[in-house]
Amino acid sequence: MPEIKKISVVFYKTPAGNEPVREWLKALPVAEKKTIGEDIKAVEMSWPVGIPLVRKMDTDLWEVRTQLPHKISRVFFTVWKGFMVLLHGIIKKSQKTPKDDLDLAKKRRKDVLKGGREDEK
Repeated sequence: MPEIKKISVVFYKTPAGNEPVREWLKALPVAEKKTIGEDIKAVEMSWPVGIPLVRKMDTDLWEVRTQLPHKISRVFFTVWKGFMVLLHGIIKKSQKTPKDDLDLAKKRRKDVLKGGREDEK
């Protein structure tokens, strides 16, 4: 019997039609891409998930926490209409999540939760 996803992943799209997380992932080495992808898939299959894989960052904002060799990756997401919307991805360089990255994820979350961007209406 095939595994059934509890939630499906979609990529956040900018008003220009770019998908920042997809582009970020494509630029990573294959092994890192694979590890992050496996963690995202684990969230898809067993949502809701908690620490250590997923940490809540704010209202309707979570991060997928991936340990890579010698570094740490974070993919911020929100849940909207049954979809896990990947908002922003980073390689962390310090223990604390950079404020600019968190602010960008929050801005994109706001775009998603208000029902999409103006250019989609």
